[in-house]
Amino acid sequence: MSGTKLPELQDRLVILGSKGGPAIRSGGPSPTSSLLEIGGRRCVVDCGLGVTRGLVEAGVVLKQLDLVFITHMHSDHVLELGPLLHTAWTTGLSSTVKVYGPADLMEYWDGFLASMRHDIDLRIEDEGRPDLRELVEIHLLKEGEVALEDGTLNVKAFKVDHPPVDDCFAVRFESEDWSVVFSADTTYFPPLADFAKGCDLLVHEAMLARGVDKIVEITGNGDRLRQHLLASHTMAPDVAKIAEEAGAGRLVLNHLIPADLPGFEHAEWIEATKTFSGETIVGHDGLTITRKQSQ
Repeated sequence: MSGTKLPELQDRLVILGSKGGPAIRSGGPSPTSSLLEIGGRRCVVDCGLGVTRGLVEAGVVLKQLDLVFITHMHSDHVLELGPLLHTAWTTGLSSTVKVYGPADLMEYWDGFLASMRHDIDLRIEDEGRPDLRELVEIHLLKEGEVALEDGTLNVKAFKVDHPPVDDCFAVRFESEDWSVVFSADTTYFPPLADFAKGCDLLVHEAMLARGVDKIVEITGNGDRLRQHLLASHTMAPDVAKIAEEAGAGRLVLNHLIPADLPGFEHAEWIEATKTFSGETIVGHDGLTITRKQSQ
């Protein structure tokens, strides 16, 4: 099935996990993952904790996984990649899944397979399953065109600035009818506006300055964390600058910092991005936007 256009798919974006950072709290959102169905292809973008459950709740049949993109190797973007693929396998996956990501992705996948070797071998022998190790293809992301065998979808990668991570990639998906850009994690990075130029939907990480202060207040390693957040992520007003310069049709704020602390309401995010002349949508787990809604 991999590489085959699925004409029954309705172009849509589903935010499966909207939270920045790896921690989870009772009743709160999940770390970063998204589902993008575009041009007849099913793309999973990042695999933070909760991606498998999120896909099922979005109506995806796991054995029909197609393409997976990992923007970088922080745990809130890659932790559940292995469990997702393994769970898809146990639900009947029999066709190739292509996974695209940075240089350390192969080491992650090899390590996961090694940790689950006993279970995989046992299920192959006892349940007659195909070998999971032969169903997953790992492809390393580089800047520029991502080679897909299906000409109905064009994918491009663009390295952004997310210190101390070296390989971190924004990704642009474009079909004949729709274009969606994911910023990945990045500090304010003006060249991203050119990469996202004219897109219908820009999904960009966002942070509130007041939120950073609150996180530092409640976290034991607050000073080090503050340095990281300020050096590596984008304040919401700067996200608005990127979206405006890009001429994006709509802006979706995602990978929210903070996403689950009390006292940070929807209106504050909207106010912080008011310089963007288009529509701003504050991401949340389960948010669904169809192509028709975003054009």
